[in-house]
Amino acid sequence: MAKFEVNEELVRKLADLLQETGLSEIEYEVNNHRIRVAKSAGAVVAAVPGPVAPCAPAAPGAPVAPTAAPDAIPPGAVTAPMVGTVYVASEPGSPPFVKVGDQVQEGQTLLIIEAMKVMNPLASPRAGTVKQVLVSDGQPVEYGEPLLVIE
Repeated sequence: MAKFEVNEELVRKLADLLQETGLSEIEYEVNNHRIRVAKSAGAVVAAVPGPVAPCAPAAPGAPVAPTAAPDAIPPGAVTAPMVGTVYVASEPGSPPFVKVGDQVQEGQTLLIIEAMKVMNPLASPRAGTVKQVLVSDGQPVEYGEPLLVIE
């Protein structure tokens, strides 16, 4: 495998973008190399060479951002697949896609997450009843954050 050189200028630009936008993490990928910059108690920078896979373990010795406790995510929760801003309706003033008590079908749009000016509909992973809506319209969300609960 070819050695992955970290572009310090790019990392600095990403860190500046975090500071400027108030985000807590940002990820950049090109040619199967991914750079993730995140803020916590101190800045964390991780570069992962090779193919990108969800939930890929970090390289040994690489700093890892703290994660929420396993009991923080309620059973049946639908979590954020990306960092962005949540919108519960298709446009301001429209009724929400779903509300507590609604029956949803697999694939039905639950909400929209805006990331980098792109509106990404979040489809229901399963059929069921919406038991809780854990986010409000216009709220920023983190990757893996619980958004709503479907039972």
